[in-house]
Amino acid sequence: MAPRASWKGRMRLGEIAFGVKLYTAATTSDRVALHMVNRRTGNRLRNEMVDSETGKPVADEDEAMGYEVDSGDYVLLEAGEIAATIPDSDRSLPIESFLSCAEIDTLYFDRPYYLAPADPASVEAFALLREGMERKQVAALARTVLFRRLRTLLIRPQGAGFIANTLNFDYQVRSAEKAFADIPKIEIQGEMLDLAEHIIGTKLGDFDPSSFDDRYDAALADLVKAKLEGRPPPRRKEPQREKVVDLMAALRESAKAAKGRQPVSKAPKRKAG
Repeated sequence: MAPRASWKGRMRLGEIAFGVKLYTAATTSDRVALHMVNRRTGNRLRNEMVDSETGKPVADEDEAMGYEVDSGDYVLLEAGEIAATIPDSDRSLPIESFLSCAEIDTLYFDRPYYLAPADPASVEAFALLREGMERKQVAALARTVLFRRLRTLLIRPQGAGFIANTLNFDYQVRSAEKAFADIPKIEIQGEMLDLAEHIIGTKLGDFDPSSFDDRYDAALADLVKAKLEGRPPPRRKEPQREKVVDLMAALRESAKAAKGRQPVSKAPKRKAG
């Protein structure tokens, strides 16, 4: 069964236009879901809007959105006023520009989506654009209204379709310079750097998301299973305390251990002749 599209519209490049669909590429629906319940009755609890000062429940007609301009002082915004600020949407996804895939800063990536043709009549134009972008190794920037906000999407060829990432706004991305400001400059060279490069080389592998595990979710599942079976909860392993060691000595030990794990290559047999 095909997944349900979260958005439908028309992609545009100049005078070319064709129907497209957006599908959510990542989901958290398979995680272990926990709910707040009444310990005595076993019934689920529900959220209730309560006045922070009086402690009394607030009726639906008295609930309003507000912007705090001063401590405890709010400007009230009506639902209709907020709705009027939502950008108009014509369900159009116009491509504004192309950029080299090598120039993409993944720090701005927000949520991933799959972009596919909306109908058989759109397949040829869709495939033409995808093939052209793949050959040029470029991504497209496009903007449209998604979920009440005007969002910029970065669109890249992927398989038979596209991956479309919504992008964070510039004001949402914090400065890396501030985060790294207290890191002192250290020049590392010689044997220490050679050993580090060697260890890294022994750990080279392939990007395999299937090997990533959600340990917290797995631990929750084990806990629930133990409770259902009447067993005591699994005990968490206490982390070992790391000993403070000399960095150079640690590098040498790591390199020695990595060398011992490497498979021994056999010399090829010579053909008799």
